[in-house]
Amino acid sequence: MTAPEGLAVTARLAARDVDLSLTVPAGETTAVTGHNGAGKSTLFAVLAGLLVPDSGRCTLDGSVLFDLDDTGRGRWLPPHERGIALMAQEPLLFPHLSVLENVAFGPRSRGLGRGRARTVARQWLAEVGAEQFAERRPGRLSGGQAQRVAIARALAAEPQLLLLDEPFSALDAATVPVVHELLARVLAGRTALVISHDPGDAAALAGHVVVLEHGRVVAG
Repeated sequence: MTAPEGLAVTARLAARDVDLSLTVPAGETTAVTGHNGAGKSTLFAVLAGLLVPDSGRCTLDGSVLFDLDDTGRGRWLPPHERGIALMAQEPLLFPHLSVLENVAFGPRSRGLGRGRARTVARQWLAEVGAEQFAERRPGRLSGGQAQRVAIARALAAEPQLLLLDEPFSALDAATVPVVHELLARVLAGRTALVISHDPGDAAALAGHVVVLEHGRVVAG
């Protein structure tokens, strides 16, 4: 049977008391909410390939990312082969690279030449309104500017799935509405998961909401 488009994942991790199953429709943004320790970050780490569950299965647009039996044996794709971009709470830009080279990193990793990768990077910087910062180093950016660049870097990699972990937590109150509008625009038509503690953030960005509690999906 052909796996459905979008994301489908089941994962069990006994050490963290996590046993969850969820699906994310293709081309839509889904918010993941829940109290601290509910399993949100564990879910993202498993999807990104940073944490191996005891067992479970995950497909993304028909491709198997992992399929592990109850002994932990089976298929496990490494992070760089998954087509997933993870945007952490902090921008985590490479401090020794210019903004342009930060955004070009994803295209270069996909095999594009330096010139073409820079062209793609400039296009994405323009898309997020940060083209004027292209030659700056990250240390010279404000929090909101750095977050714009981080969004451009994530999308320049052309991920099949974008994971955003509390994308507004490091921003000041005046910058949050601007980044809200930006993300709502660039996520349209993309498959994305957004961790959020704020119901307003979830409502602004997501068409679906999944609630986790004690490592289980309890709603959504």
